Amino acid sequence: MKAHGEITPPPDKSITHRCFMIGSLAHGTTVIRNALESEDIASTRKALAALGASIRKDGDSYLVDGSTLREPTHVVDAGNSGTTARLVSGIVSGIEGITVMTGDESLIKRPMARVIKPLELMGARFMARSGSFLPMAVRGGKLRGIFHPMEVASAQVKSALLLAGLFAEGTTTVNEPSTSRDHTERMLAGFGATVEVRSKSVSVTGPQQLTAREITVPGDPSSAAFPVVWAAATPGSSVLIRGVCLNPTRTGFLRVLERMGACIAIENEKLQAGEPVGDLVVKGSHLKAVTITAEEVPSLIDEIPALVVAAALAEGTTVITGARELRVKETDRISAMVEGLTRLGATVEELEDGLIVNGPARLSPASVRTFSDHRIAMSFAVLARASDTEIGIDDPSCVRISYPRFFEDMDSLA
Repeated sequence: MKAHGEITPPPDKSITHRCFMIGSLAHGTTVIRNALESEDIASTRKALAALGASIRKDGDSYLVDGSTLREPTHVVDAGNSGTTARLVSGIVSGIEGITVMTGDESLIKRPMARVIKPLELMGARFMARSGSFLPMAVRGGKLRGIFHPMEVASAQVKSALLLAGLFAEGTTTVNEPSTSRDHTERMLAGFGATVEVRSKSVSVTGPQQLTAREITVPGDPSSAAFPVVWAAATPGSSVLIRGVCLNPTRTGFLRVLERMGACIAIENEKLQAGEPVGDLVVKGSHLKAVTITAEEVPSLIDEIPALVVAAALAEGTTVITGARELRVKETDRISAMVEGLTRLGATVEELEDGLIVNGPARLSPASVRTFSDHRIAMSFAVLARASDTEIGIDDPSCVRISYPRFFEDMDSLA
C-alpha cells in the first residue's frame, strides 16, 4: 500500500524526559511547550513530583518550579520507562536521604547495573534486587566526580552520571566507545551548565546551579522512523513529515535508508531548543539490502525494529550486528522481531547481537506478539501497510508509551 499525505510526529520522548528532569533541577520556572503526552513521560512527571518538584499544566505548556527536590516519602514508580528509572537514579544519588524505586513487570526485568556501579563509585549507595534489578533503594548524599570509561555507548547511563555530576565535588567525565545521543549535554548547556565535550567524552564539574528557561520540544525522529520506512519502501509513495529533530546522534536510520536507496530530502531546517529541526520529504523507491555495523548502532538503536521492516521489504540480505543492547529494551527486540517475521513467513536468522533478514520477504497473513513493546507493535503495523499483508497485533494499545496517535496518523496516510 502506498503512503501519501503529511503528518507531524509526536514531540520527542527523549527530549521531553530531559526537559522535566533538568527543569526540576533549575532555579526558577521552566516553561515546556509541545511536551510529549505519553505513559513514559507521565512516569517521569510522577517520579519528579514524588521528589518534591512542582509541575503544573498551563494551557498547552507545562510549568516546572525547580531546585526543590528532596527525599521522597513514598516509593517512586518509574512505570515502563527505563529512561525514568536510570536518569532519576542519577538525580536521587545527589539528594540526601533514601529513595525507593520500582517499575512495572517489564521494567523490573531490565538490568540497572551499568548505572548502579558508577553511581556507587561517586558515593551513592544502592540496594537492588539480585544486585541489578528494581525494586531498589538509593541512599543519596555527598558525591565526588569520577572518570568513567563505558564499554557500551548508552545515552541513559551517560545522562545519569552527568546529572549526578551536577551535585558532585570535582569533575565527572564519561567516555564512550562511540557517541550516543547527546540531548542531555545540549540541554544542560542551554540551562546554563558548563559542559565540556571532547570527541567521545563529556565532562561536568560540580556542584553547578542551573537557570530555568523556556523550551519547545521538536518532533521525535524515532516515531517518525515508522512512516519514513513505510513511504521509503513503497514505490509511488510521497509523505511529508514536519518538524522532526535532526540531531545527528538520532538520524543514523536516515543515513542507512539512504544507503538502501531511499529518496529522503530535508526542508525548512532551523534550530529549536538547541537541536537541529526540519521537515522530511520521503518518496518511495525500491530498497536494496545493506549491512549495519556496531559503530552505527548508537545513532539508531531505537529505530532498528523499523529498519528490520525496511530490510524485509528490500532486495537482498541485510545483516545487523553489534546490537546486543536490543535484548534489554522493553522486551528482547531481536527475538521479538525474529519471531514475528518467522510467523509471517519471512526468512530471518537470529544472531547473538543482531539478525539477518532476506528480502523481499514473501509474507502470509498471521498474528504476531508485541510483548507489550511499543516499537514492536508499530513495526509490524507499518509492515502490514507497506506489504498489504493482514497482520494481527496482540497489544496495539502499547503504542501509547511513545506515540498515542500512531494508528490515527498511519490511517491518514493510507
